[in-house]
Amino acid sequence: MIPREIRPTVYSVGAVDWERRLFDAIVPLPDGTSYNCYLVKGSNGTALIDTVDPSKEDVLIDNLNHLGIEDLDYVVANHAEQDHSGTLHRILERYPRARIVSTPKCKGMLLDLLTLPEGRITTVNDKETVSLGDRTLEFIYTPWVHWPETMCTYLKEERILFSCDFFGAHLGTSDLYVTDEGRAYEAAKRYYAEIMMPYRTNIQKDLEKLKDYSIDIIATSHGPIYDKPEFILKAYHSWVFDEPGNIVVLPYVSMHGSTRRMVEYLTDALVQRGVTVKQFDLTRTDIGKLAIALVDAATIVIGAPTMLASAHPNTVPAAFLANILRPKLKFASIIGSYGWGGRAVEQLTGLLSGLKLELLEPVICRGFPKGEDFEALDRLAEAIAQKHKESQFV
Repeated sequence: MIPREIRPTVYSVGAVDWERRLFDAIVPLPDGTSYNCYLVKGSNGTALIDTVDPSKEDVLIDNLNHLGIEDLDYVVANHAEQDHSGTLHRILERYPRARIVSTPKCKGMLLDLLTLPEGRITTVNDKETVSLGDRTLEFIYTPWVHWPETMCTYLKEERILFSCDFFGAHLGTSDLYVTDEGRAYEAAKRYYAEIMMPYRTNIQKDLEKLKDYSIDIIATSHGPIYDKPEFILKAYHSWVFDEPGNIVVLPYVSMHGSTRRMVEYLTDALVQRGVTVKQFDLTRTDIGKLAIALVDAATIVIGAPTMLASAHPNTVPAAFLANILRPKLKFASIIGSYGWGGRAVEQLTGLLSGLKLELLEPVICRGFPKGEDFEALDRLAEAIAQKHKESQFV
């Protein structure tokens, strides 16, 4: 993408990666992504805020050349991960006077990950400022969004928050600003669910910290810019502060139809009791969609047939994912069938052990479910509905 002016002498100079479909070798990118970075020209200095993924370094260099940038004073490293920092070597070569600005923790990580010259990295304290003449950059520590060294950069005069991964979205688009709030909301919620949700309590503190700032624009490192920041601020506030909803997430696998029948029956029983169900066949599920569903859910029920005396292998990633993402879940259960025996319940509950969950009575049947099994599923549905009601999740 060509450089575009956000405010006078403030430019977007990053790159769109339309074709990328996988991030961190696991995260699906159905809509591609972008690696956003920004140039701020002051009357007495110029700063580049973040860089791009190494695969797009030529785009960044071309954009800086297009703007006639012959000299840089600072390169702000909000985050050490390589999709932000991977072009720092090239920038330092191109601009020999430029100094990297980072948190102390980020400095250590940049040295570890990229073996950059230590003498060209300057560390800043929380809320420290750097003057560019008629432009002032303030650095705001936002640790664990989503790495321990992350910070945001605030351009005081224009009230722009360069938020790094905070509020980001994997969304490749030619639009500089959010134009479709529905599409942007889902992409941002997916992004939050996949990498931010485990650090929900830290993000609560960071959101409280940002209340001290007047923000007209949120310019993230991925996805379109928010020129109406209240939209994404409100969404994040809901995701991190609100109680879970009256929702059951039901990921399952079925080899011969027995577990599927149990899932169908339990879904109907829950719906009859006013509970929303989000059902996922794990043989064809986009894990990003599953992660999104976990953001607001109060209960997870895993449908797991037994295979070779163990939980079906395709159910294991779902339990593991819920455990590492640490959503607001309060309750869990397991349903499924077996042929001759196994330890599916013990295995799956063990995989959920990192969550503070109340385990509701599992329903495990031998072969195809029968009358007493359906009665047990009714009891489970009733227990879930009652727990949600008592917790005021309805």
